[in-house]
Amino acid sequence: MSTPVDDPLGRERSHLAQSRAALRAMREDAESLDISDVTANWVNAQILERQIGERIKALADLSDTPLFFGRLDYLHAPGVDLAEGAEGERFYIGRRHVHDQGGDPMVIDWRAPVSQPFYRASKKDPMDIALRRRFGYTRGDITAYEDEHLSDPTEPSGAATTSKLLQQEIERPRVGPMRDIVATIQPEQDEIVRSGLGGTVCVQGGPGTGKTAVGLHRVAYLLYAHRERLARTGTLVIGPNRSFLHYIEQVLPALGELAVKQATVDDLVAGKVEVRGTDEAAAAVIKGDARMAEVLRRAVYSHVTLPTEPVVVVRGSRRWRVPAYELEDIVRELLDRDIRYGAARDALPQRIAHAVLVQMERSGEAPDDRVQDAVARNSAVKAAVKEIWPPVDPARLVLRLLTDADFLAVHADGVLDEDEQKTILAALPGSGKRAARSVKSAKWSAADAVLIDEATDVVERTHSLGHVVLDEAQDLSPMQYRAVGRRCTTGSATVLGDLAQGTTPWATRSWDEALAHLGKADGVIEELTAGFRVPTDVITYASRLLPHIAPGLTPVASVRENPGFFEVREIGGTAEVVAACEVVAACEELLANEGSTGLIAADARIPVLAEALAAAGIGYLAPGEETTEETRLTLVPASLAKGLEYDYVVLDEPQAVVDGEPDERTGLRRLYVGLTRAVSGLIVTHAGPLPRELAG
Repeated sequence: MSTPVDDPLGRERSHLAQSRAALRAMREDAESLDISDVTANWVNAQILERQIGERIKALADLSDTPLFFGRLDYLHAPGVDLAEGAEGERFYIGRRHVHDQGGDPMVIDWRAPVSQPFYRASKKDPMDIALRRRFGYTRGDITAYEDEHLSDPTEPSGAATTSKLLQQEIERPRVGPMRDIVATIQPEQDEIVRSGLGGTVCVQGGPGTGKTAVGLHRVAYLLYAHRERLARTGTLVIGPNRSFLHYIEQVLPALGELAVKQATVDDLVAGKVEVRGTDEAAAAVIKGDARMAEVLRRAVYSHVTLPTEPVVVVRGSRRWRVPAYELEDIVRELLDRDIRYGAARDALPQRIAHAVLVQMERSGEAPDDRVQDAVARNSAVKAAVKEIWPPVDPARLVLRLLTDADFLAVHADGVLDEDEQKTILAALPGSGKRAARSVKSAKWSAADAVLIDEATDVVERTHSLGHVVLDEAQDLSPMQYRAVGRRCTTGSATVLGDLAQGTTPWATRSWDEALAHLGKADGVIEELTAGFRVPTDVITYASRLLPHIAPGLTPVASVRENPGFFEVREIGGTAEVVAACEVVAACEELLANEGSTGLIAADARIPVLAEALAAAGIGYLAPGEETTEETRLTLVPASLAKGLEYDYVVLDEPQAVVDGEPDERTGLRRLYVGLTRAVSGLIVTHAGPLPRELAG
């Protein structure tokens, strides 16, 4: 069906229909592949079948997700010398590459170099772009477009006008999991997204600056630009909790990336022991201190004993004697090499066997490698290795450190003072050698599991990935940073966080310090200060807390045109049930709007609010559960609000949120998090007085 020349919207709709048809054809081609006679064996066949299956999934056409969101009209063909006068080309920019049967591109992947001007070009630097077009969609259909003539000399080159379509996309109501921002990435965000694989980037970003989305899009970009390398080495996204990971889990698949794994720090260090206990804050802070790494290193290597007896190897009628002083030289040389404890232990029998072979050669024999291996397996050599360099069980070692005062005192001497030693000794019940044999029955905490992971790495090297994204990093302890850093020693990292939102007793004090613990001291620190999510009135109110929780941090400046809805509402009555009913009434008001609503309250207030919601017949979800059109209210304990967002939020009793934390500063940070979860509107309800820091 032909489209009239004077109907540009019709032509764009036609191109969308043709692109969808081309994507279906690409998927059908993948589904019809016959690999029965292609592979040499069944193993290769299974691998190829899995790869084809992933390709088919990646080619899925999501009906409610626009196939392309922009268009670039180049003045000249990209990559061609401008002096040659090559005619310009037109490219549609989308979430994935789509080509027709002849191989010509219908949609260009947003990560391709030719797509970069869509995010970076401006009137001051048009990047050879004549026109940039943005598309507006309604339920997957193109309904509007907006043009910028970047190279037109007749148009003013002053400040660019705000894109209405861009604003509409940013302010679109949130229902369901987090969505990608591929159509709205800003220039400063794009610079971070496209930064190279070789370097580590740390992004300090206040609420609503898009730091999480930037980190996820950087993963997608790196997988595009370095797919072969990262396919071998792997990528990982680390979040603060399962609710958060569930919330973000659809972003990368929507961009066509299905192979990225997700985990919490607790997941990383799990497996050695079962975590069944919790630490008091004081013990957790010490266990999370980087000094514990030195205590563990000393404890591991304390098992090495310098030899005092020779090793005598009998082969046939000959006896070969390696004297104690020569064995000592071998052991000291291995210690000086500073290699892993287990690697050195594996090397020791070969070194002893080599010393025997030297004697054999001096006596006129001609031994080969098979003889050396046989000597290394000799019972006398094995016995000597077991005596000199015994195996170490990391969990048993950590248990002994945390229960045996004398053992801890020896290895913490000059590192932890006596009070600190007593604090961590009191954290895990039991003492002495009897406790050291009860690894399974000990009530391990999350901090203990990190210590075991550290000790394990002293014994044997942890597998390193190609790239790791660490989100909400401000809440990690130094030892947790080290655990993450071990997973990317030969790779790079993207660190995301906000110092003002640190709510743990060991919260990060500076990003330079955090990067040093991560093993990436040369990482680049970037700051995002433009807020795309939180309305102006809301972020201004929440920023009253910044001087008290993060002095010197730049407040977020909202760029949203819609000022949003904001109200501080004092509710009547002192009875808890009455107050809860008024909070529920505020939720009902907000549920009359389109989008999701979150009711955030101090953890201790959750049961009474849950009861009031049930009495009012209002269904609600737990954090991380996906909102639907039928159930759009989520009841959120303040301790789980970090990283989540809702169109509308009711925040109940700010002072109760503050009082729910062990100290006031942590409580104010928890409150700052809760206040900044709203995308369109916020109602703060309180029966008691507000925190004095919010006055003004």
